[in-house]
Amino acid sequence: MPIKIQNSLPARAILEDENIFVMTETRALHQDIRPLKIVILNLMPIKVVTETQLLRCLSNTPLQIEIDLLQTSTHVSKNTPEEHLLNFYSVFDDIKDNRYDGMIITGAPVESMDYEDVDYWQELCAIFEWTKTNVHSTFHICWGAQAALYYHFGIRKYPLPKKMFGIFEHKILNPSSRLVRGFDDVFCAPHSRNSEVRLKDFRKAPQVKVMATSDEAGVYLASAGRGRQIFVFGHPEYDADTLSNEYFRDLGRGIPIEPPVHYFRDNDPEKGPVVSWRSHANLLYTNWLNYYVYQTTPYNLNSIK
Repeated sequence: MPIKIQNSLPARAILEDENIFVMTETRALHQDIRPLKIVILNLMPIKVVTETQLLRCLSNTPLQIEIDLLQTSTHVSKNTPEEHLLNFYSVFDDIKDNRYDGMIITGAPVESMDYEDVDYWQELCAIFEWTKTNVHSTFHICWGAQAALYYHFGIRKYPLPKKMFGIFEHKILNPSSRLVRGFDDVFCAPHSRNSEVRLKDFRKAPQVKVMATSDEAGVYLASAGRGRQIFVFGHPEYDADTLSNEYFRDLGRGIPIEPPVHYFRDNDPEKGPVVSWRSHANLLYTNWLNYYVYQTTPYNLNSIK
């Protein structure tokens, strides 16, 4: 089944070239079913790349999904064309009366800042609060997950002595959870961040269940409210070349950076990456959509509590 997107969204051509079934608004008008309504708050600087990555992950399901794209109004993106934002993105005031089956809140490159110093922090807090009543299940990624944990449960983040950068092995702590159904006992996922949350701090919020960790990268996956809130502290949506692009970009800018670990073939940046996380990334999003959105969301979205 397809994901429903706007007719001219640039991701459409990319996804169709990958044989992913996308449905335009025009075709969807003739469908007599209710699609799942998902809103994506995209806090990443290059929004076209991130929206394409997420749509690719969401497409690996037999469910029809209708996507709304959301940006903050209190921060102006400098890396995405204004025309793209005007054509495809809404702001919170536009959608705050809507209800959604699911929401994704992305990461953002602001980990070195205190939360309260981020220029859109108050707006983000309003959105976090709004998800409690207007979204059935919210999926938070990387800094978005750290920020949500801080807002909802008071769990802080800590600066890292050096960037957590590469592909890391993780182990499942709760194999009976439907969120990790089908996962191997050990699986890989990308990380690219300068801060962390610590396992010991989750004792302060026993309602948050840690579901997967890494000996090298720390906490990776947690949930609360029986899946109403999902927290992912890595970037399972990343493309094969995302870490490579980030590495060579920073080198070109003269920024000190070590090659991402466990990523390049023979640890040689000139040999390209080995993709080892894609199957589990797709499975994570599929499980979220199936078990925590589709199977539990009310048919009438006004019934969300």
